[in-house]
Amino acid sequence: MPAIATTTANKILDHANAVTSMTFPTSPLKLKLFTTTGTASATGTEVSGGSYAAQTITMGAAASGSAANTNAITFTNMPACTVTGFEIFDTAGTPLRTWFGNVTTSKTYALGDNATIAIGAITTALS
Repeated sequence: MPAIATTTANKILDHANAVTSMTFPTSPLKLKLFTTTGTASATGTEVSGGSYAAQTITMGAAASGSAANTNAITFTNMPACTVTGFEIFDTAGTPLRTWFGNVTTSKTYALGDNATIAIGAITTALS
């Protein structure tokens, strides 16, 4: 399960503590794949090459404290690489990184492979 990025966590806390209102992320959200996984405060190393491009991810409404992706996601014509993690960003002028995480098992792709993420494979939670 991904962890929340520090910037997003601070915004949620400020909003919940009546310090300031949180600005709604700019949609669509984009899922990015990484060869070096980021941390709460720093982004990792994004996949590059081939026809790789960040893909739209649609999250469902939260239920029982978590939310999951509602769309299957395919990254086509990947470069030769090993994916270790992913991050979710909004699409503002300066994108806000909201979530980051390791994949369950690192996956190595050959040049031209497709990477597919199933519906419900990515879940987010605050606790």
